[in-house]
Amino acid sequence: MKGGGAIRSGSGGGGGLMRTRLRLPVVLLSCSLFFLAGFFGSLLFTQDPQGEEELERPLSRERLMEAVWPEMAYGDSGDPAPSLIPYQILSWQPRALYFPQFATSEQCENVVKTAKARLRPSTLALRKGETEETTKGIRTSSGTFLSADEDPTRTLAEVEKKIAKATMIPRSHGEPFNVLRYEIGQKYASHYDAFDPAQYGPQKSQRVASFLLYLTDVEEGGETMFPYENGENMDIGYDYEQCIGLKVKPRKGDGLLFYSLMVNGTIDLTSLHGSCPVIKGEKWVATKWIRNKTV
Repeated sequence: MKGGGAIRSGSGGGGGLMRTRLRLPVVLLSCSLFFLAGFFGSLLFTQDPQGEEELERPLSRERLMEAVWPEMAYGDSGDPAPSLIPYQILSWQPRALYFPQFATSEQCENVVKTAKARLRPSTLALRKGETEETTKGIRTSSGTFLSADEDPTRTLAEVEKKIAKATMIPRSHGEPFNVLRYEIGQKYASHYDAFDPAQYGPQKSQRVASFLLYLTDVEEGGETMFPYENGENMDIGYDYEQCIGLKVKPRKGDGLLFYSLMVNGTIDLTSLHGSCPVIKGEKWVATKWIRNKTV
C-alpha cells in the first residue's frame, strides 16, 4: 500500500510539473496578443483625421502626374510637366478619337453666348458645276466663324491650345472655329472635310483633321455619323442622306477628333461623315478644321 501511495504521489507531481510547463507558453502567447491588440488600437485611435481624409480624397490629375512621372528636360516650345487628356479610340477607319469632358460647362456656354448674335445660314464649298440652288437642303444649320482673337472671354484660345496638344499640330494650322446651331429637323448630309482637287480644283493646303467640340447636350438625334466606318456601306449605293454607320452622340463639353487624310496624305474615304437630323432639343457644336500648312 505504501508503495502504491508513493507511485500515486510520484504520478501527481509529474502532472503538476507538466501543467506548469504548458501554462507558460499560453501566458506568453496571451501577453503577445494583448500587446499587439493594444498597439494597433492605439494607432487606430491616435490617427490624424486630416491625414485619413487626405488618403480618402482622390488625387487631382496634376498631383497624379507628379506622383507617377517625374519631370523631364524639355525644349523651348515644350511643356514643363506631363499633362493628361483622356481619350477613347472610336475607330481606326477613319482614325477617330473621343475626348470626354474636353471643355467645362462654363466654357461651352461662353462660346454659345459669343456666337449667338452672329449666326447666319450655313454655306457650302461648291464643287465644279454646283450652285447654291442645286445644293439646297444639304446643310441646313446656321453658324458663324469665330477666331480666338474675337472671343472676349478667351475661352476659344484655351480650347485651341488644348486641341493643339491633343493633335500635336500647332495652333497656327487651324482655321477659325465654325460654330454651328442645329434646330429640330436640321442636318448636314454626308460629306468630306478634305478637298479633292479633281472636284474643287488645285488646293494651296489641305484639311488634315477636324475637331468637333459639342457645346450642348441633345435630347434626341443630332449624332455625328460615319457611314463608311471600317469600310462598311461603301458598295450599297449610299445616298449621303441616311443616318447609318458609326454614330457619335453629342455630349456637352466632349470633343471628337477625326483625320481626313491617310498617313500618306491621300484622302481617307472612310472619313465621310455627316450630322443626323435633330429630333428633340438643339445642337451646338464648334468645329476646328486643321490644315497641313499654316493658315
